[in-house]
Amino acid sequence: MAEKNFTYSSTTGEISVTVQPYFLQSHSLPEKSQFMWSYHIQIENLGDSPYQLLNRFWHITDGNGQIKEVSGEGVIGEQPILNPGELFEYTSGTPLHTPSGFMHGHYEMETSEGAIIRVEIPAFSLDSPFANSSIH
Repeated sequence: MAEKNFTYSSTTGEISVTVQPYFLQSHSLPEKSQFMWSYHIQIENLGDSPYQLLNRFWHITDGNGQIKEVSGEGVIGEQPILNPGELFEYTSGTPLHTPSGFMHGHYEMETSEGAIIRVEIPAFSLDSPFANSSIH
């Protein structure tokens, strides 16, 4: 059976965020309740002014409803500046102790005028072939 890879998108003001999660079966050990996902994110500046990504905030919920909060500066060690029309892409990952869950969060980005805006990261489903039912 082919794995379904869904894409999730949202736009806050002039910033678009698209996420595509992938279950990493080769890095998972279901018999030990270790399930690993990667997610590819595209952040696009649709506006006429530059924005800099300063911080990230994640809420990761497993299949039992346990929530883990993760925050930090930038993404993958960078605080990229997106000029008008530019796209920044990165891939990261998360482990879960259950075969399904979901994530959502936001970025703090700074405008060229120094204002801090909150850019939503769309909620996305983490469904493995080992889940009894999909959240998505």
